[in-house]
Amino acid sequence: MGNGQVDAVRLAAIISPLRRTLLTAARSAQKLPEIPDSQVEIVRSLPRGTTSGPGELAERLGLSRSAVSNLLGAMEERDLIVRRPREEDRRQVDVIATERALSLFERFDRASAALVAGAAARLSPEDQAALAAAVPALERLRDALVDEYDQNVAGPRNTATASTLLTKESRN
Repeated sequence: MGNGQVDAVRLAAIISPLRRTLLTAARSAQKLPEIPDSQVEIVRSLPRGTTSGPGELAERLGLSRSAVSNLLGAMEERDLIVRRPREEDRRQVDVIATERALSLFERFDRASAALVAGAAARLSPEDQAALAAAVPALERLRDALVDEYDQNVAGPRNTATASTLLTKESRN
């Protein structure tokens, strides 16, 4: 593509395989268990020190309440989350990521960063500079995709769905 235009087809075609490759390599490097993407999204939306209700998680992730309930049951069995009654209303529960889940994700993030750094170090200085320059643009692309999703997919009833998926931690 000329004139500084993005080859959107090519970019979209590389993002998913790149993510899968990094996920598989990091999981292997740290001997981490396989955790389904839907469960990963739940843990990622529960940073250390935070809680959320199942209904809030369902809305945030754009999933049905029954799907989230099933995911939470499986995650509780794997010691990835705990559900505790809310103090102000014992009929409702708060979901908290366990120390085990947070530790797994910290290990995954460290392994991913090390793998990317190692692979990038093998690239030419020009490619390294291009990657460094691309990171802010990719962050803005992610934010634009979140906005697009919020406006066109989530609809007026659920405008916070995708934007809350990207917690403050994951945006930094």
